[in-house]
Amino acid sequence: MAAMNPQTELRVRTLSIHVVTWNVASAAPPPDLSDLLQLNNLNLNLDVYVIGLQEMNCGIMSLLSDTAFEDPWSSFFMDVLSPLSFVKVSSVRMQGLLLLIFAKYQHLPFIQILSTKSTPTGLFGYWGNKGGVNIFLKFYGYYVSIINCHLPPHMANNDQRLEHFDRILEMQNFEAQDIPNILDHDLILWFGDMNFRIEDFGLHFVRESIKNQCYSDLWEKDQLSIAKRHDPLLREFQEGPLLFPPTYKFDKNSNNYDTSEKKRKPAWTDRILWRLKRQPQAAIHTPTLSAPHFTLFLRSYVSHMLYSISDHKPVTSTFDLELKPSVSAPLVTLLPESPCAKESDMLISYSLTADFLSSPWDWIGLYKVYIDISDIPETEDQFLLLYYSNNLHSVVGISTPFKIHPRSFLAEGPLDEAQPQI
Repeated sequence: MAAMNPQTELRVRTLSIHVVTWNVASAAPPPDLSDLLQLNNLNLNLDVYVIGLQEMNCGIMSLLSDTAFEDPWSSFFMDVLSPLSFVKVSSVRMQGLLLLIFAKYQHLPFIQILSTKSTPTGLFGYWGNKGGVNIFLKFYGYYVSIINCHLPPHMANNDQRLEHFDRILEMQNFEAQDIPNILDHDLILWFGDMNFRIEDFGLHFVRESIKNQCYSDLWEKDQLSIAKRHDPLLREFQEGPLLFPPTYKFDKNSNNYDTSEKKRKPAWTDRILWRLKRQPQAAIHTPTLSAPHFTLFLRSYVSHMLYSISDHKPVTSTFDLELKPSVSAPLVTLLPESPCAKESDMLISYSLTADFLSSPWDWIGLYKVYIDISDIPETEDQFLLLYYSNNLHSVVGISTPFKIHPRSFLAEGPLDEAQPQI
């Protein structure tokens, strides 16, 4: 093992992040989520998916089943995204709340999961039907917090919603760990069913405004917009313009707003916010947000009316994150020495950076690269080597894809799946 050359400074690079929030109202995944995941948008070259669901089926039998097996939604997203070279980086679930992060495999050595956390706020602060789930990570050397939340419902509970928002934020400090205060993180992505409503206006006025796509009057009475005008900290959370119809409440299996006896007033309950870390102020009254080497640009903020399995419509945002990586090379570099004809011939070389602390419990794994071959000629299978650090609980090294001869050192499993034998 040899120390690598000193890291060289990398140029600013742009990474695309697609954020999904959806209250699925206990429904199973629909057959096709291409529109939600923007799979048919040829102009997008996404690097990361951040997916937050609320009100997943959280009955006792469902929770027991999901403990033993992957829940249906996670399995669905994995089945769709794996052939596109995405890997599930991390997930966290609290009853009906689920948060998933997928990234293109080449980013794995630069993503370190620092912590996951669940913050229940329902039923005197102990029940997880409301609250937030969080994933804290280092992304190319920058601290990023990702929060999926479900806040209290109903028009009259606005103060309670704001209280829960503050409580979730306060609970994200880790005094015993080497993790900065959440407000010192470079980026916070916060989204979910926030349940904020439209005040004052009656049902007829709201529905007519939606029908005529006249949203500006409704924005002024949106409870979250009002709160941001009065709360300095909440004001630091940015949001794209609400140019889509309110996403709640719909009759299931339709695009009609609530026709039940209650006839709930439509509202923008499903929101995606973000906050960039404030940099030191250059002068009084001239506050600045993130430094030029770490900037977030909103490309789209839309709802998806195509889906009707829930009484909520899903909402997505696509961002371009411009950053200058503070790390220019993986902690571990992996390289298969030569093509091998059988398992005993496989030789792997790897090198470590000077500051990487290895562990006897580290391991190197061999993984098949799953690619969508629907539009390319069929080729030999490709594989990757991954180095997993037990100390960092993350992948810290990854090889470039390489080919091997079929069945050269792989035994076929019972389902005809290639099983590594190392």
